[in-house]
Amino acid sequence: MNIGAASDASGVSQRMIRHYEKIGLVPAPPRRGSGYRDYSEADVHRLRFIANARDLGFPIDDIRALLGLWSDRERSSADVKTVAEARVAELARKIETLEGMRRSLVYLAGSCHGEDRPDCPILDRLDGSGR
Repeated sequence: MNIGAASDASGVSQRMIRHYEKIGLVPAPPRRGSGYRDYSEADVHRLRFIANARDLGFPIDDIRALLGLWSDRERSSADVKTVAEARVAELARKIETLEGMRRSLVYLAGSCHGEDRPDCPILDRLDGSGR
């Protein structure tokens, strides 16, 4: 199938398919006599795997590791679990950071009178003066 059909079948844009080929997540498919790429069902399956991993927030390096584990029938599931647990820990750190940011903004928004006066604790905090 051509790249358009592979894109439709996998849900991955043509641009991202080319990017994944360029960085080696997807092997470059053979080319037809016309020069068009010729994708197989296995390529589409791999693209869906990558898309699902991206949806779970895995970065490219982790996806590369997961693809290696996926293709290794001798792997232990503990190796896969280790990658997933590391991602869970990273997401927890990001959630904690985002929650701190949210609390700060809620506090600042609550401190701002939101009236015609020019003084604003939000801008004071952003410029570092803390007036």
